Amino acid sequence: MAIILIPALYGLGWLMAQPIAYLIPGSSPPRLSLIGTVITFVLFILVLPSWVRQRWKSRQPWLTLGVRSRRGESSAGSCLIRGLLHSAGLLALICLPLLLGAWGRWLGELTTGDVINALLLCFGLGLAEELLFRSWLWGELNALTGPRTAVIGQAAIFSLAHTRFDQGVLPMVGLLTGLLLLGLILAVQRRLDSGCLWGCVGLHGGLVGGWFALRSGLLQVSPSAPEWLIGPGGAHANPLGGLVGIIALSGLLWRQLTALAKAARP
Repeated sequence: MAIILIPALYGLGWLMAQPIAYLIPGSSPPRLSLIGTVITFVLFILVLPSWVRQRWKSRQPWLTLGVRSRRGESSAGSCLIRGLLHSAGLLALICLPLLLGAWGRWLGELTTGDVINALLLCFGLGLAEELLFRSWLWGELNALTGPRTAVIGQAAIFSLAHTRFDQGVLPMVGLLTGLLLLGLILAVQRRLDSGCLWGCVGLHGGLVGGWFALRSGLLQVSPSAPEWLIGPGGAHANPLGGLVGIIALSGLLWRQLTALAKAARP
């Protein structure tokens, strides 16, 4: 049943988006696809509380999903800020070699539209994907396979879902590795935040929205920037798949695991 939930909601969202083609003349396929995705997410949000109550036997679904924080523990706001700071640090590790190596030039220019898009990516996409991967999917895998397998499983599925397979073997391996590490980091972050999801939203959304803002006008990247630094993808490079990104993510994961081990000690 869990396997067909997202495809069923996506298909329903796609069908509900089709009448818009008749209401809005000239609607392009990418725009219709985006509208269908938004409708799918809205349907997912509407279904999720009942799903958690019935499948996971939880009386407080939003607390179980990590959207609400438990009393006496880290607040959603503080978790979100920590996640955003982590994302800023990771992006700085990418940008600094670009600037020092003459592969990048700081422009510091953003239009109002760019700012709005960056914020939507940060908080909209960040929340949507964390609800899907670190809340729903992780919970389903945990019930089916156990906690250890679920952590690796959700990270592997997250990596496969975001990797482009048309760029050659080495770029593909780099992206798979970087995204797998990010999926593990986000899972550990939620453990460190006592189940609160907002630290994951800040970290994940901050990386996506921050990188969009950098490439939209804050930072000019030279076409000659090496792939090991900027990541594979050419004009749409993903720095998480580059060597610097993988090293930075590995360091953050090691730091998180060390903190988690200390917190587990009596």
